[in-house]
Amino acid sequence: MAERLQKLISQAGIASRRAAERLIEAGRVTVNGQVAHLGDKADPAQDVVIVDGQRLEASPKMVYYLLYKPRGVISSNRRFPDQDRPIVRELVPHEGHLFSVGRLDADSEGLIILTNDGELANRLMHPRYEHTKTYHVLVEGKPLQQTLEQWRNGVLLDDKMTAPAKVRVLSQDDDGTWLQIVMREGRKRQIRRVAELLGHPAKRLIRTKIAWLEIGHLRPGQWRELSAKEVRRLKTGDPA
Repeated sequence: MAERLQKLISQAGIASRRAAERLIEAGRVTVNGQVAHLGDKADPAQDVVIVDGQRLEASPKMVYYLLYKPRGVISSNRRFPDQDRPIVRELVPHEGHLFSVGRLDADSEGLIILTNDGELANRLMHPRYEHTKTYHVLVEGKPLQQTLEQWRNGVLLDDKMTAPAKVRVLSQDDDGTWLQIVMREGRKRQIRRVAELLGHPAKRLIRTKIAWLEIGHLRPGQWRELSAKEVRRLKTGDPA
């Protein structure tokens, strides 16, 4: 059955729908040897659809991985010439493109989802679906209650208030304070920047949950495939 090209490209795991539209507009997509235009449709079972030299499969198998990203690993699916550190894509033995859902900076660790399902990746990353992410963060010192309240209510970052977050103390000792932070927002290095702003720099940051998916018994560098039930729950948005 013929579908819009941007949908086919997204389903094939090459790019999100929005990015696929840009590929089409840039003339990087052809159908049966002809440069495609936005709004064109095709059926990969009958038509030859080429994106940057890569032919779309008629029905690629969708894969879904849960990965514990270690510290020092970059949340990238592609290695660049000047890059010498490992990337998350190299930790999962799968041929073909994978989207990373839930990027983490190199110094942080924890849960990332890798999938070639562009539709689901877009759903999980888009702010309108409001998926929560849970972190355990070790900060310097012992934050006062009023400091924690500031964090919960929002602070001014880049001339814009951060969204409210759930922040609670897990433990305290001479090494610092472990906090659990649950948030829906995800600006670049947001937790580290807020912690620094409030006078308690983050020493360690671990993402333990994306939505209801937990890191469980995974150790740094380990991964597992999501079950069919877990995939259905992610697609339907079922929280239970």
